[in-house]
Amino acid sequence: MTSFGIIVFPGSNCDRDIATVTAGLLDQPTRFIWHQETDLHGVDVVVLPGGFSYGDYLRCGAIARFSPIMAAIIDHAKAGKRVLGICNGFQVLTEVGLLPGALIRNRDLHFICDRVSVRVESNQTLWTQGYQSQQVITLPIAHGEGRYFADEDTLKGLEDNGQILFRYSNAQGELTADSNPNGSLHHIAGITNGQGNVLGMMPHPERAADRLLKATDGLAMFVG
Repeated sequence: MTSFGIIVFPGSNCDRDIATVTAGLLDQPTRFIWHQETDLHGVDVVVLPGGFSYGDYLRCGAIARFSPIMAAIIDHAKAGKRVLGICNGFQVLTEVGLLPGALIRNRDLHFICDRVSVRVESNQTLWTQGYQSQQVITLPIAHGEGRYFADEDTLKGLEDNGQILFRYSNAQGELTADSNPNGSLHHIAGITNGQGNVLGMMPHPERAADRLLKATDGLAMFVG
């Protein structure tokens, strides 16, 4: 059994979606953790869900980084335990420094809600063992500030260390301009920290995990 702790900030709106997968579909122990709590006892995987934490005031994730629970999440990550940030959760992880870079306004300055092709760069990670390397999957996206940005040294480090786990691509796995929905540098859709236990991604695997929706490409993210 794998126990999941789902962090709930004021403005989170994908927390129930995560629980529908972890508790509902996979029957794994799952609890909601309010942002003012300080204890992650008994949790194997921490999930920071999508939404608009604190109304995205200042910038996405900028206020959530100061929530009391974040100290425990940092300790959880430093201990080598798994932390997953999806969409707004990815933004929070960059703000708190658990992941490098930043998520900025989409290239065309529009909110994007769509399903996109995403290439799995490697299956030799904690998160992607259920996929094949270079496999192309389809996941939903819904964001206005999802364009991954970092300086050249950071990008080179991510490439050299194999920390880029997901890239936007076309259905054939090709990295084309048209297949990059938000203008992310290096087509980045998801990255890990150096240890590989912390993952941030803009696409929503929890919204592609139910056979009833005829979309299950995201389910493997929560298994194992």
